[in-house]
Amino acid sequence: MYWKLSSVLIGVLFFSFSAMNLASADNLLAFVNVSDQTMTVKKNGKTLYHWKVSTGRKGYATPSGTFRPVRMHKMWRSRKYDNAPMPYAIFYNEGYAIHGTSYVSRLGSPASHGCVRLNTANAQILYKMLQEEGLGNLKIVIK
Repeated sequence: MYWKLSSVLIGVLFFSFSAMNLASADNLLAFVNVSDQTMTVKKNGKTLYHWKVSTGRKGYATPSGTFRPVRMHKMWRSRKYDNAPMPYAIFYNEGYAIHGTSYVSRLGSPASHGCVRLNTANAQILYKMLQEEGLGNLKIVIK
């Protein structure tokens, strides 16, 4: 009897926490428009930011689709591209990330090896928002 009651209680708690997580999921949306080379950041459906980005240049496509971030690093260095700095990196698909860049003059045009580049100050804003909201509460849509 005690075992059955414990199992039911655990199931109810699990369902409650799962429902809470579902309710809070997708608080943040980062929508990357590849043709316009922009990112729109929304929180709870309200547009907060609209920034220029650089996505993949010819021969280095930025993957399209809907993604969740898998990890984030305040400062990362590319192992593939000459130890290039990737400040405020938010990785979402294997080696692809949203990150800051010092090449701000190229923002608004395709210029990356497939990552989504932002002005470093904007990357920091997104990074801090994600720290506050939690890794699972950002949906990244790239079209």
